[in-house]
Amino acid sequence: MTAPLYNWLDERTSGVLLHLSCLPSETGIGNLGAGAHRYIDFMAAAGLQIWQICPLGPTGYGDSPYQCFSAFAGNPYFIDLDPLVKDGLLHEDELGPLNALPKDHVDYGALYGAFWPILRHAYDRFKRSGADRLDGYGCIKAFRKAQSAWIEDFALFLALKSHFGGNSWLDWPAEYRDVDQARRQKLPIEVTEAAEAHIFYQYIFYGQLAKLRSYAGSKGVRILGDAPIFVALDSSDVWANRELFQLRKDGKPKAVAGVPPDYFSADGQLWGNPLYDWKVHQDTEFAWWIDRIKANLRFYDIVRLDHFRGFESYWSVPAKDTTARNGKWTQCPGLELFKAIKAACPDAKMVAEDLGVITDEVNALRAATGLPGMAVLQFAFDGEADNAYLPHNYSRNTVAYSGTHDNDTTLGWYRKEGAKTTDQVRRYLKVSGDEVAWDMVRTAIKSSAHMAIVPLQDLMSLGSEARFNTPGAAMGNWQWRHTPEQLDELQGNSAAYLKDLLELYGRA
Repeated sequence: MTAPLYNWLDERTSGVLLHLSCLPSETGIGNLGAGAHRYIDFMAAAGLQIWQICPLGPTGYGDSPYQCFSAFAGNPYFIDLDPLVKDGLLHEDELGPLNALPKDHVDYGALYGAFWPILRHAYDRFKRSGADRLDGYGCIKAFRKAQSAWIEDFALFLALKSHFGGNSWLDWPAEYRDVDQARRQKLPIEVTEAAEAHIFYQYIFYGQLAKLRSYAGSKGVRILGDAPIFVALDSSDVWANRELFQLRKDGKPKAVAGVPPDYFSADGQLWGNPLYDWKVHQDTEFAWWIDRIKANLRFYDIVRLDHFRGFESYWSVPAKDTTARNGKWTQCPGLELFKAIKAACPDAKMVAEDLGVITDEVNALRAATGLPGMAVLQFAFDGEADNAYLPHNYSRNTVAYSGTHDNDTTLGWYRKEGAKTTDQVRRYLKVSGDEVAWDMVRTAIKSSAHMAIVPLQDLMSLGSEARFNTPGAAMGNWQWRHTPEQLDELQGNSAAYLKDLLELYGRA
């Protein structure tokens, strides 16, 4: 029997799922500063080793971290502005519009209006200073050179996008829809300056993230982050690399991504992302993918590959269709891709998001790669003992969850489920259901899965008001934040108990 490509999940660990945006701050959204450091301190006090977050890329319309303007860039919203004040690049009184934003949720519309002018002040002062670095961040020229494979295209993309009123690159004048043609144009000074500013923002983001990862490592905490399988159509990835995607000559997709009709949706899900031209990726020995995984590994200690089943075959929907009904499964070179990644990144730690209806072929691909799969307790209670998400069916090479960022909180889920499901929960877990969030937390920790992850909302026993994302809902997603007082209360009441529980079940 051939050995799997990877075999890294060889010890019992535990962690908490919480996106960076959910942290407390004085600037309208969680960031890489004091709130993140405080959260790491809580994790260390509770004996937790894994901090799982959603993608960190710059978000567009809808604010979803799974639809970003780049697969390589960081979201400047997450920059901690306090160091920029200390360095004299910002003045304390300039932060007033951000300080006035809500503390209990993210108001993305107000954040957009307040944040960017303030960050531009920092760039303008840095430029006027004539400096080539900020203390602790390294040389910006060296950073720019190290990220040259993507950063120049990305910065120009966002500068042009702003210049053309925020419209998709498909709606720009024809001479700007191709990256090479765009570079040959005589660009307005405001475009070139905006591009330089975006490079500066990435320099700060990368520097602050590196510092946070170093602090986390000193506390025994590793960061697990998501890599969405597809990229957004309106992204620098597609604009600057059109040959890597299934596009027509005008840049519009020939077909788009989605998933087929199932029990939950008669029309399936039409995601609209462009599909990869896998033949081109094979011919280039998967260079773009290898660069992308390396970039992910600069952000995270562990990478979760979203929609893993799409690496075996993907649901291809004609671009003209308005539902996903008429798609077809198309195979792609999954194992060949992972062999190339293994050769380039032999020590990479990755997790396969293999939720949903999974075929034998997808299971075989995951087994060949050796990547841990996922099991979600909220999906376990359908009345059948052979449900793969019930803990007695877990393999050790699994990451067990009470719920994910796409689920309701455990308490919210339990309150909405029918009597048959809640009865099975109580009988299976041998509990009353009065503290169901912690019952599910304990179940994940007790399980044979080598990694157990629970959302912070479940540790706080919060209801549906704390749900982070509802797939398919057009409004209200990605906004929830916790308060400093909630984390203080959780640490004071539960950190010692949680640490004891982890020690008891070999996850210390």
